[in-house]
Amino acid sequence: MSTTEPLAVSERGRSLLTRPILNKGTAFTADERDAFDLHGLLPTHVETLEQRADRVRMQLALETTDIGRHVLLREVQDEDETLYLRVLLDDIEDLLPIVYTPVVGEACQKFSRIYRGHPRGLFLSYPDADRLEDMLRAVPRAPDEVAVIVVTDGERILGLGDQGADGLGIPIGKLSLYSACAGIDPAGTLPIILDVGTDNEERRSDPTYLGWRHERVDGDDYDAFVDRFVQAVKTVFPDVLLQWEDFAERHAHKLLARYRDQLCTFNDDIQGTATVVTASVLSAMRRSSRDLRDQRVVLVGAGSAGSGIAEQLVQAMVAEGLAEDEARSRFYMVDRPGLLTSDMDGLEPFQVPLAQDPAAVADWQRADPSETTLLDVIANASPSVLIGVTGVPGLFTEEVVRGMAAADEAPVIFPLSNPTSRAEATAADVLAWSDGRALVATGSPFDPVTIDGVTHTIAQSNNSYIFPGVGLGVRAARARRVSDGMFMAAARALADAVPAHHTGDSLLPALADVREVSRSIAVAVAAQAQAEGLAPETTTEELEAAVDATTWEAQYRPYVPGD
Repeated sequence: MSTTEPLAVSERGRSLLTRPILNKGTAFTADERDAFDLHGLLPTHVETLEQRADRVRMQLALETTDIGRHVLLREVQDEDETLYLRVLLDDIEDLLPIVYTPVVGEACQKFSRIYRGHPRGLFLSYPDADRLEDMLRAVPRAPDEVAVIVVTDGERILGLGDQGADGLGIPIGKLSLYSACAGIDPAGTLPIILDVGTDNEERRSDPTYLGWRHERVDGDDYDAFVDRFVQAVKTVFPDVLLQWEDFAERHAHKLLARYRDQLCTFNDDIQGTATVVTASVLSAMRRSSRDLRDQRVVLVGAGSAGSGIAEQLVQAMVAEGLAEDEARSRFYMVDRPGLLTSDMDGLEPFQVPLAQDPAAVADWQRADPSETTLLDVIANASPSVLIGVTGVPGLFTEEVVRGMAAADEAPVIFPLSNPTSRAEATAADVLAWSDGRALVATGSPFDPVTIDGVTHTIAQSNNSYIFPGVGLGVRAARARRVSDGMFMAAARALADAVPAHHTGDSLLPALADVREVSRSIAVAVAAQAQAEGLAPETTTEELEAAVDATTWEAQYRPYVPGD
């Protein structure tokens, strides 16, 4: 997308300066100040984008807390979207944890208290169920300009639980990464909170809380409200990509199954998380010269994220030639009751295909015959891969990690819960307890760890590697739907983007290269969409040109007066 072609702008004066997608602040040229009645509203000196970015960096250096840096960057975003994304792109490895995990968790907990009043995103509240379509139409953009919606109901924010309307911070952060990591035009992004109340009494009793102060709506009333929202989206924005984010597991799978064939949609917690983890595991297999089909996998946390990861890894094993039944037999899902077996009562429908046959584990040795614990699974199954998505800090104890290291020479251990305070283990502990042999990826950022003179760079298995590139590929290809095959293509493209491995190297590419990685993922996703008949066919050259033409760059464009 060209940054040199002049853009026709109809706003003038203060109105122009209040539009973050158009505002250039002190970078408006002398001619633009003449044309748009800006003299006197800005300091005299004309600056470049880089000079404005340097000022933001100086201001960031003055902040003493990460939440202070987050708030400052949000203020910049609400004033000048291009400047915000330029600063983020130029230092994405350091700033991604500030604008997203782990700091976005604290920002959601304090969302109402740090709210400045800028109208970013939509609050769609249950009492307004009859006017959802009108509220969507009130968005100040043409329907075909809205490319991506990220929506949450705030019930399962990271590992922090129900944050109610304060969960809007998650869609805001996600859409920032669509633009920063893959070049989705920020003018075409729309964060939405479905405010159906909250069961978080601390939120409801907080005098600063901005959401609907009511117990969380559930059951048929909840389903009807979400359906009204989806039908309104289909009417107002028929070509949009809709991403579901941080919904409780009792809703997540159901909503995805219900709507995935009605519009272009996916659930990032189920599919995005599964994809980046699959890529990380494939990378670990290359590092250790092993085949995925031969591994035994323990997944701790059998909710929507854990089951999504397991299902995608099953399909990756099948792609390597393993029969599906055999692949499923290699997975051990551990949740609150211990190892899930198919004879248990109360299993969720999505857990049933992943539950172990009780006959296959009947002769296992157990510390307590009434349950099969994580340690029991490790001792009896001798797994090579351990993945945690529980939100339970410290769950991967020294005994657990040493058990994995005893069972495998290069155990793959991924404590993926975030924010950092919820991680199942620290990277340093996993490497220390495995004598530096574990292949580690985490959900939150961790500093490099040195063991026996070898420095290990810790991969952050973050969805920001995946969903932006998927979104770019979907938009560039004009895909009608998002398929599981498209996510598998994304996983393989991400794994292929990892440079040649050396001991201690990260299992994923450097975040500094995320734009190039997202382009590769977008091309792979778009090609898969075409192969499945979900997008118009083009040549490879045309497809790559479409991806590049869809990519927005964080540079100021020249303006000319419009009507």
